[in-house]
Amino acid sequence: MSSAAVLPQGAGYGVGIGLFFSAFMLVLTAIQTRYTGFSPKNSEEFSSASRSVKPGLIASGIVSAWTWAATLLQSSAVAYRYGISGPWWYGSGATVQLAAKLKLNAPHAHTWLEIVGARWGTVAHSVFMFFGLATNIIVSSMLILGGSATVTDLTGMNTIAACFLIPLGVCIYVVVGGMRSTLLCDYTHTTVLFAIILTFVFTVYATSPKIGSFSHMHELLTAAAAKNPVPGNAHGSYLTMRSKNGLIFGVINVIGNFATVFQDQAYWQRAIASKPATCVKAYLLGGIAWFAIPFSFATTLGLAAVALTGDPDMQTLTPADVSAGLPAAAAASALLSKGGAAALLVLLFLAVTSATSAELIAVSSILTYDVYKKYINPRATEQQILRVNHLMVGFFAIVMGLAGTIFYYIGVSMGWLYTFMGVILGSAVVPIAICITWRKANKWGCVAGALIGFALGLIAWLVTTSSLNNKVINVTVSDYEMLSGNLASIGVGGIIAVVTSLIWPEDFDFEATRAINAKVHEKIAVPGSDSSSRKVDGSMDGVDEKKRQASASDDVQSVSSEVAAMEEEQELDPVGLKKAYRFASWSSVALTLILLIIIPLPLFFAQTIYGVRGLTAWVVIGIIWTFLSAISVVLYPLWESRRALTQIVRGIVKDTFKPGSGKYVPPAVTTSV
Repeated sequence: MSSAAVLPQGAGYGVGIGLFFSAFMLVLTAIQTRYTGFSPKNSEEFSSASRSVKPGLIASGIVSAWTWAATLLQSSAVAYRYGISGPWWYGSGATVQLAAKLKLNAPHAHTWLEIVGARWGTVAHSVFMFFGLATNIIVSSMLILGGSATVTDLTGMNTIAACFLIPLGVCIYVVVGGMRSTLLCDYTHTTVLFAIILTFVFTVYATSPKIGSFSHMHELLTAAAAKNPVPGNAHGSYLTMRSKNGLIFGVINVIGNFATVFQDQAYWQRAIASKPATCVKAYLLGGIAWFAIPFSFATTLGLAAVALTGDPDMQTLTPADVSAGLPAAAAASALLSKGGAAALLVLLFLAVTSATSAELIAVSSILTYDVYKKYINPRATEQQILRVNHLMVGFFAIVMGLAGTIFYYIGVSMGWLYTFMGVILGSAVVPIAICITWRKANKWGCVAGALIGFALGLIAWLVTTSSLNNKVINVTVSDYEMLSGNLASIGVGGIIAVVTSLIWPEDFDFEATRAINAKVHEKIAVPGSDSSSRKVDGSMDGVDEKKRQASASDDVQSVSSEVAAMEEEQELDPVGLKKAYRFASWSSVALTLILLIIIPLPLFFAQTIYGVRGLTAWVVIGIIWTFLSAISVVLYPLWESRRALTQIVRGIVKDTFKPGSGKYVPPAVTTSV
């Protein structure tokens, strides 16, 4: 952008470092450790939250983890380019989920790559690890690029400093708190996210003197289309679903979302952390709630950026600014001056930190369990695994900063990387999906499909880009180049994997994957019971009092995760999980048909240009959806966690009046005979 930053640099550095937020998360982690039975000193708790998280918090975590910088910035950019069709196509891509199948076929896995390794061995494991880590690097780079560009634009902060400082504060609380801390961060972010989005919605459509009503927004958008018609839209209007380029973006977006949903460990991490019986519920709730965020946010600030074009307070947007995802920042500043800029800065900070924490935990899990424990130290102890987890979180925080800096210097924007990710990652979508779900999937066909599809996707993109740009390869956001690369990648990879599996089918029963990390859990005894006393006394014969107390202390530290693990075993009923998977499959198919075909395609072919009533209905539906989403992922988690919250409050009250009396004390532990 051409004009000066709205906020001082200090605001950028304060948000970039985020030490206040890190301190807040550390306090929450300390409270959780003291007043509940969950401690991040246990590796299972650190990486998977003891697989005990309830559906509301998982859904809130899904909403937060999927709300990248691109969710807010790229969705607004496509609304700025294509009109009302852009937000719809952006939000409709994340509809298919395999969480229930993972719980059925590998209930104790830490990563989706462990399933690949157990089923197909080292070669396949290494190949798909490349795609998994590539996904994490691309997603992380988009977070850093979008976050740093917007922070720099709003505050004038040095971009390179932003690239490194953004992951720094996140790294601190992730190392200390682990997965549960990440989910608490997610919930905090989701709560503030919905509050700020609704603030912007009501400002734009109700209170702002610059727009302030549906009729005035319609008037301004109509005038903008008259001056600068949108190429490929019906009559050049912003108020139509008949958008050729919007449809092309929709296809690219769906392929890219499939790639990230199936290959991003951050997605699977929440399935692993969830309770088996409620996993499907959590993912469906989270996916439906998430749709409201890009749809409502972009329909508000993306369209406002168009409507305010020419306003004295609205800065001129270049194509590079749009590619960097800056229309939302420009609109927020024009509407509410420093207040709007500050609100967007906080919103972006929370989106980036929440998604960054998810990526840090995801990559640390892969590097710990799929590299260190699998190939370097198969007999690693609990403490060694936890130490490596911590080191890998710090290591990937540095990698994130470096990746963002590299892409910044070579001129790659968040918008370009978002549409390009399907070219790199799309070829592995079908092979991974059938590896986890289909017993007939052929190992070498899936490996070949992923690699050949990757190569042909790149070739298709290179050839199309060169042909359409006078033999010049560039990194500007474009439609047909990205469409060809995305389609070639996912199409070739999927065809090779499926055809070879039909011709040379395997017959895998998934017993090897169900055995991953399976173990015999300790039994829990009620303190003071005869059987408990006998077993403890018998097991402690010849041990002095201090050693006995130390042993009991060690048992106390791990008891909560053991209780959770035993409860999980009771929930891992194959019949129930198969039923849940069928429900998830049909739900995914139904959502795909509704969001990608039944609603948008008839509107596309109708070539309708919406009047004031049509725009009003479109926005009001988004507002209602946003309110319902907020209830489901902000209020519902509080209700389902009411007992835990009561327990924490009681502990704090006890400590207030009698220090030390409120600390959580678990039941005694005995070993099974």
